Amino acid sequence: METLTRKTTLLLRMLYDKGKATSTYSLRMKQDELARELGVSRQALNVHLRKLRDANYIRTGRGFIDVTEKGLNMLGTSSTPAFILMKISPVKRIQVYEKIKEITVQRAFRTAGDVDALIMVEREKLDEVLKKLYAIEGIQDTKSYVTIEVIK
Repeated sequence: METLTRKTTLLLRMLYDKGKATSTYSLRMKQDELARELGVSRQALNVHLRKLRDANYIRTGRGFIDVTEKGLNMLGTSSTPAFILMKISPVKRIQVYEKIKEITVQRAFRTAGDVDALIMVEREKLDEVLKKLYAIEGIQDTKSYVTIEVIK
């Protein structure tokens, strides 16, 4: 691990403390490959990327493109997720965890405590994910929580 100076560490802490938690979707793909998939020239792709960047829908840098929170909102996708907490039958946990891996979600965690697993999903996909979870044998109980806004 790289050692940082006191000032650099202070800057990193300041960026973290003053920053706002956001959801971004990052793409690491060469522009010529992206242009080919879109069916346009690389020059035309750059025109479209510039429009999106100028409108603050994306951020770009060397080797990446991020869809910003504003871009997510434009697509009708929320940057405030929903959480699903699950109680799972102890004898079925391994099978349930494997089935959860097959479902498209933002993140899924095994947990210790009152619940056995926690899934983070886009709010718009909550119903779809819950329907898939209800079909998995071994899930005893679910509780869903929808976030309203990012506090920090």
